[in-house]
Amino acid sequence: MLTDDARYHVTAGDEKCSTELFVREPPVLVTKGLEDTSAYIGDKIELSVEVSEDDANVKWFKNGVEVPLDGKSRYKVKVEGKKHTLIIEEGTKGDNATYSVMTTGGQSAAKLKVDLRPLKILHPLEDQTVRLGKELSLKCEISENVEGKWYKNGQLLQPSDRIKMYHKGRIHRLIIDNSLVEDDGEYMFVPDTYNVNIPCKVHIIDPPKIHLDGLGEGNTVTVVAGTKLRLEIPVSGEPAPKVMWSRGDKNYPDSSCLVIDSAERDDSGVYRIMVKNEAGEDTAHINIKVVDIPDPPEAPNVIDVGEDWCIMNWEPPANDGGSPVLGYYIERKKKQSSRWMRLNFDLIKETTFEPKKMIEGVAYEVRVFAVNAIGTSKPSMPSKPFVPLGSQAATTEGKGNSGSEQINSEEADGGQTQTEEKTPKPCISAELFDGEFLEATYDLEAEEWIVANPDLTDKTKFTITGLPTGAKIFVRVKAVNAAGPSDPRMHPQPILVKEVIEPPKIRLPRHLKQTYVRRVGEAVNLVIPFQGRPRPKVSWKKNGAHVDKSQINIRNSENDTIIFIRKAERIHSGKYDMKVKVDNLVDKATIEIQIVDRPGPPQVVNIVDVWGENVALEWKPPKDDGNANITGYTIQKADKKSMEWFTVIEHYHRTSATITELVIGNEYYFRIFSENMCGLSEDATRTTESAVIAKDGKVYKNPVYEDFNFTEPPMFTQPLVNTYAVSGYNATLNCSVRGNPKPKITWMKNKIIIMNDPRYRMFSNQGVCTLEIRKPSPFDGGTYTCRAVNSLGEAETECKLEVKGGASFFRLLMQGVPPHIIDSYMQEIQASNPDQK
Repeated sequence: MLTDDARYHVTAGDEKCSTELFVREPPVLVTKGLEDTSAYIGDKIELSVEVSEDDANVKWFKNGVEVPLDGKSRYKVKVEGKKHTLIIEEGTKGDNATYSVMTTGGQSAAKLKVDLRPLKILHPLEDQTVRLGKELSLKCEISENVEGKWYKNGQLLQPSDRIKMYHKGRIHRLIIDNSLVEDDGEYMFVPDTYNVNIPCKVHIIDPPKIHLDGLGEGNTVTVVAGTKLRLEIPVSGEPAPKVMWSRGDKNYPDSSCLVIDSAERDDSGVYRIMVKNEAGEDTAHINIKVVDIPDPPEAPNVIDVGEDWCIMNWEPPANDGGSPVLGYYIERKKKQSSRWMRLNFDLIKETTFEPKKMIEGVAYEVRVFAVNAIGTSKPSMPSKPFVPLGSQAATTEGKGNSGSEQINSEEADGGQTQTEEKTPKPCISAELFDGEFLEATYDLEAEEWIVANPDLTDKTKFTITGLPTGAKIFVRVKAVNAAGPSDPRMHPQPILVKEVIEPPKIRLPRHLKQTYVRRVGEAVNLVIPFQGRPRPKVSWKKNGAHVDKSQINIRNSENDTIIFIRKAERIHSGKYDMKVKVDNLVDKATIEIQIVDRPGPPQVVNIVDVWGENVALEWKPPKDDGNANITGYTIQKADKKSMEWFTVIEHYHRTSATITELVIGNEYYFRIFSENMCGLSEDATRTTESAVIAKDGKVYKNPVYEDFNFTEPPMFTQPLVNTYAVSGYNATLNCSVRGNPKPKITWMKNKIIIMNDPRYRMFSNQGVCTLEIRKPSPFDGGTYTCRAVNSLGEAETECKLEVKGGASFFRLLMQGVPPHIIDSYMQEIQASNPDQK
């Protein structure tokens, strides 16, 4: 025991002898070493080791530095007999290290790795559709109790009176009161310390509504015939509702407004407007009233005639044009004249009138105009001719007329012919001439004359229609008055009916006189009217070559030609030449068709310069402009940390730009889209290099910390001790060594290296070196050395081994003690008193 450590004296008579007894504690060995451990941040971490003695003195090290174990330390040690445990209550990233323990007879080391616990999304954000003005509530639940941030369309959200953020345990909420249209977008929650995004989409909707406050009573809209009606009714809703107009079974596919280019009376009626979006629909009925001038009245009737006056009446027009008739105008003219004279300048409300101041014996005609608020109608048909006569008027002398004076014919035109005759000579003083009959025949001998005009004509020209081409006809004219027809006057020669050539003429519509532009995939339907007789021949060429009718449909009729392409492609672009030919007469027209598509991205984007908070960019226009002029570029930036893209410039026209107001210390990439009339290019071209926005002045350099040097030369922490062994019983020599790199151990006896000797076994575990000598004899006694060598140096320790004879063993054996009990007894003596015999 330790208390036996003292100096001992023995006295025999006058002789004295003394010696000192040194008692040492046996070395504490590590029986179960530390093990490499992995844990998560926030976990309670325990590192355990077992030693050979209870309540032994054990020191703990972190990366070679002894762990403080005072009251303020994060580290605690629990001792349970031979088991020693180092406890870390809440692990952090800073606890990543190599931990080791050291005892008087051994040591052990292991690595501790502390990492983030894998995050699980227990309840993700859900896409929501919210009505405008209602509360928007987003909720998610994650497996860890950590803070986080909310983003909308990549922008960090800050709490306000309307925007509230809540965090309780593992649950995070975002609540937005009284949602607005601007709240529509993509939302995202990002937990702190984790590179995890929890996204969702929020769609703000508002049921559509039609606003009819600006319309008149009964939702009636009045428009004058012949004018353009563009009726745009205010509507609201989110998303923007689709507007559809209809009237009966007819639908108007136009978008938000009803357009009638030239209003007609038939356009009057009740129109239905319907607005619809995903939140609902709304309908309304609007009465459109097209007002026009009145229809002309029927031909007036002359019911009485006097010396210089007459009395006439008429019926109101069948249609007042949608506006009440305010009155009438009356005009008269002499029958043989073409000049009408207005008889009243103030409107007449009644439907009867008495014209005066006419010349007795002269034939007159009268007509009527109806007037409403819109204007004056077309004139009515003239009344039948009448002659003012007094009671003593002249009477007719003789019978009939003297006949037409002469008949002239004009050249026949496509199955019709015109005749002209002179006015017959009057045979009565009142000039009562009613008109003429025109008769025609193909055969004079048959004398079958056909009346060409069933109704008398008072003109000296008439066109006979429906005649076969190539026929020869004879014509004659009879003058007719109240006394009857005159003798006929015949054209002296037959008239040949032949078809007249009409030169071809292309009536190119106005919108085709400039380049006709359509997008890829749209339909092309062009109608080009033309005229000419006989039927013209139509031919088409594209860029000087004949049109491929397998790609382009062309249909020709007598009056027009149609180009139809169901789905236009860019190959359909080009110059189309149209030629219309009649005999040797030709007319030509050219149409430019341009089929456009979205452009390609710019060819290359370079960072030219970086200064302050600014970056200068240059790029080259795209190779493919989509067959349309490039109208601009859209430039976006992205922080290298998040790589989320944000638009900084839109519709930019030049090929160089300066991006300003960048954040100092951040690193940016840029990309550019091309744009033409069809929209942005599908892809963008990105800068190959990034732009670092450095701070002006002194550049801060992060300090360089040298790694802790764990290397050391070999050093024996527990040297070898002199040992006694019993002959025939295994003996062991032990020592402990420390060094980095791990030293190479060599055992020597009397300075000679022990190699390949079956009597010896060598062990090394956690720095404890052991040499076992199997059943030694006195010959095995001597000086034993343990040498440790690494790249930094070497160390040695040595001891003496003395092997005693087995007399005590044989003595006990002779007394009848079993051999295995003797063997156990001798090993126990050797272990408890290694320094004594």
